[in-house]
Amino acid sequence: MPPLPRRARLWLAALATAAVAVCTLVLGSPASANADAAQQVEAANSLPACPFWASGITPPARSTTPWVAPLQTAPAVDFATRPAAPTITGTLVNGQVTVTVTPVPNAVAYKVWRDGVDIGYISYWGQTGPLTVTDTAPCQGAYYDVVAMYDTSNSDASQGQLSVPYWLGADGTLAPGAGDVSVGTQIPIMVTSYDNTGQTASGYNAQLGVCATDPRVIPWGTYFTVPGYGTCYAADLGTWIQNDTVDIWLPDAQANNWGVQDRTVTVIADPYTSGTSPTASPTASAPASPSPSPTPTPTPTPSASTSPSPTSGGTCAAAWSASTSYTPGAVVSYDGENYSSTYDSTGAVPNSPASWAVWAADGPCG
Repeated sequence: MPPLPRRARLWLAALATAAVAVCTLVLGSPASANADAAQQVEAANSLPACPFWASGITPPARSTTPWVAPLQTAPAVDFATRPAAPTITGTLVNGQVTVTVTPVPNAVAYKVWRDGVDIGYISYWGQTGPLTVTDTAPCQGAYYDVVAMYDTSNSDASQGQLSVPYWLGADGTLAPGAGDVSVGTQIPIMVTSYDNTGQTASGYNAQLGVCATDPRVIPWGTYFTVPGYGTCYAADLGTWIQNDTVDIWLPDAQANNWGVQDRTVTVIADPYTSGTSPTASPTASAPASPSPSPTPTPTPTPSASTSPSPTSGGTCAAAWSASTSYTPGAVVSYDGENYSSTYDSTGAVPNSPASWAVWAADGPCG
């Protein structure tokens, strides 16, 4: 399947606003103000492309498998009963984006993500200054989400609604919008399945209708329909969920029965805030010639919310090498600790926060 086209986002209205702000705040001639605005645009456009949320992971090749229809149709998960999401503002300055969160009543903390990557947790204890987090590694055309938290448990129940995406425009400011994944967008995609329980990467519990996406392709907070499954809400990640892949949640054996399928998904409006009544997507018919006894499908893709458990240490294994391709089960040493490989990888540094799903820490070695 060919890769999806690069998303282009031009924020003309925001660009005009930024130009006015520069003219108001900068002392000097109009030519000087225009030059400063042009430099800001150039800075935003010259940022690196947004990377996958966890580096060095190569998903295995997968092909379509026999399919057994799920026993139920996934409804549109309703988050509208939760407290509304806060709003955010932000500006790219000197290669960093400072995100300011507008406080909401009764919230005790806020969490901010960039393309599904957690960039900051703000604890609110009554301070009067701005509530900010700084993204030190912004990327071109990234988007940001924020959620308010109402107790310190960090549980699903503590969270309000996830905000709409706020995109980093070419003018270096954040503005809400949908990029080129607006309502009605159709995306040919590989659909896999998982049945992990507990919290997803966004903090919401795994459940029917909550799905994992590559946030660079389908942003968190997006509703979309999957033929044969129902309605998905993008709110999770997966180490193998890269580019043209979506991971749907199904209970128990239904996840294996789904297997690996090719589908065209359709982005829809939030059915609970758009003024329309939510309706389930019709279940697709089974393939024309289904296998009467489907062969076992691959083990469901691990959810990003599942963390490996450390084991005991010992004698140091061979030192990790950035140029070596590692397979699951490989053991290396790095910075005085042994690590076991859980995925195929090349260049994923064992103790890097971005590689937590690639290497399981086995403890100190000597």
